Amino acid sequence: MHFYEPREGHRLPHDPFNALVAPRPIGWVSSRSPDGRLNLAPYSFFNAFCYTPPIIGFSSTSRKDSARNIEAGGEFVWNLVTRELLEPMNQTSTTGPVDEFAVAGLTPERSRVVGVPRVAESPVAMECRLSQVVQLTAADGTPTDAVVCFGEVVGVHIAEHLLVDGVVDTALADPVLRGGGPTAYYTLGERLDLRRPG
Repeated sequence: MHFYEPREGHRLPHDPFNALVAPRPIGWVSSRSPDGRLNLAPYSFFNAFCYTPPIIGFSSTSRKDSARNIEAGGEFVWNLVTRELLEPMNQTSTTGPVDEFAVAGLTPERSRVVGVPRVAESPVAMECRLSQVVQLTAADGTPTDAVVCFGEVVGVHIAEHLLVDGVVDTALADPVLRGGGPTAYYTLGERLDLRRPG
């Protein structure tokens, strides 16, 4: 087995950490700056964390535009990345003061509860109000540059075609997941049904 201690380096061509915790859902986050400028950015460290209230969150390697906007405005929207939206999503990973919606040819659609728009082309979106921003620390308490933004989901949009007998059919959305390395993305493979005991 290949073993390494992260503080001493992995001795591989590319850091394997994000390939091992994979595939991961993509946090495609829309936010608005205090001066009204829209921002849309993908984050590969994203997930759901609580049922009641529903809470989702994403980690940013530093206080980039999304984190700063969310801290200032208290709102954001998560948009599902589908296979059809893979290339537009990739275009929104640009840096600098640009309108990512325009760059990627996407439509900002007015949200129902929060003041930040969702991606109209995405079949699923979750409107969120900020619940916490947590600065991550190392095991010894040393602060890192990374922050996690957690949001309580206050509005959910689901395209009707994804509801089959009242249940969301995840595969119908054709979601894209992030793998390891600089270029790896995945779609869903075989479905396995398994009920928990008890």
